[in-house]
Amino acid sequence: MIAYLGFYDMAPVQHANDHLWSEIRRELGHGPETLSRPDDLWPVWRALDLLLGQTCSLPFRAYLHDRVNLVGTPDFGLPDCPPGYYRSAIVMRRGETPRAGLRLAINDPDSQSGWGAPHRWLTERDMPPASITATGGHAKTVHALADGRADIAGIDLLSWTMLSELELLPTGLQIIELTPPTLGTPYITARSNDPAPIADAITRAIAGLPDRIARPLHITGFVQHGVAAYLAEPIPAAPAVIAA
Repeated sequence: MIAYLGFYDMAPVQHANDHLWSEIRRELGHGPETLSRPDDLWPVWRALDLLLGQTCSLPFRAYLHDRVNLVGTPDFGLPDCPPGYYRSAIVMRRGETPRAGLRLAINDPDSQSGWGAPHRWLTERDMPPASITATGGHAKTVHALADGRADIAGIDLLSWTMLSELELLPTGLQIIELTPPTLGTPYITARSNDPAPIADAITRAIAGLPDRIARPLHITGFVQHGVAAYLAEPIPAAPAVIAA
């Protein structure tokens, strides 16, 4: 069996994610002893023995919703977001302003926070980018901005917050604006699994977390949006990316 909770799994907080999983496993009564931390997530998301995984809302609604079961959505208590929602920070170097023809950096073409949200933000302002570069991760994207290899990007607000708290953000960057909230990163399980007892175990585990674990993860609860709510959000066109 596979358990993966790696979307906000920076090295300094991996111990907290390990603790969270151990509590979920204890409440559930079974599961792998340790979390998986793979480089390629698609085999994990589609694995027949996936007990619990975290995905992004964009690949869930575009590719996975009829291949897996939705367990629910963690709530990270982000400002001005309903429970279980998140948003992107539109980020540039300090002193620069958004305009058409900028070089956009994205973490992944299948990312709601890195591509879906900034694509909509730029489109609504008639600011098509001159180029789109995929960096492979939000942490890599902020360095691409700071190093001058890109001009603008959308960074998941929770990732931005955690990188800042952990002193992993490069200097010289600023948030231009926050995008409207969208549904957060859902937890999924293989199609053959009943999601209800897993959701119950997660809810109890989160409620019982000590502050020293919950605070660095920013996890405050677990909510049910339902598949239909995810499918109601639009799917952006795939970007033509340049590998970083």
